[in-house]
Amino acid sequence: MNKLNIVVIGTSLGGVHALRTLFRSFPADFPAAVFVVQHLSPLQPSYLPTILQAETGLHVTHAKDDEPIRTGHAYLAPPNHHLVIEPGHMHLTLGPRENRSRPSINTLFRSAALAYGPQVVGVILTGSLDDGTAGLWEIKRRGGVAVVQSPDDAEYRQMPTEAISHVHVDYQVPIAAIGALLTL
Repeated sequence: MNKLNIVVIGTSLGGVHALRTLFRSFPADFPAAVFVVQHLSPLQPSYLPTILQAETGLHVTHAKDDEPIRTGHAYLAPPNHHLVIEPGHMHLTLGPRENRSRPSINTLFRSAALAYGPQVVGVILTGSLDDGTAGLWEIKRRGGVAVVQSPDDAEYRQMPTEAISHVHVDYQVPIAAIGALLTL
């Protein structure tokens, strides 16, 4: 796989464990900006940046509205906000819930596809329901790469299974192999 500069990751149930595993494999000089939507409670603070920072040399933070995009950084959607990518920067919005979620994986993935097209790799990890499938489809439609955690490897297989059922994915691999795949 050619190096691409935008990686978007979506996960739900079982996601914290999967993200920890994935983030361990990212080198500090990872040549991309990483964006993550993990479905979270809108009523609780998120400690996910601290949890993931302990696993990687990437700089991990909650995304901030109108923040510039930098490689070697991982930007996490904060609770109750959609994360939207535009050329060169990102936005946080309080738009309507999508698939019962805010943040929504589809919102992140669609915006990345619109802003960066073939420079985007979309990654779907463990979770229930089908958030991320429509966004991953849009990434593929605009020339990006689709990576899905193998359903048999996922703690909750429904999100990966839905993505595989509706999108022509490029790679279907266990979580332990995704990091190496993204650094090729």
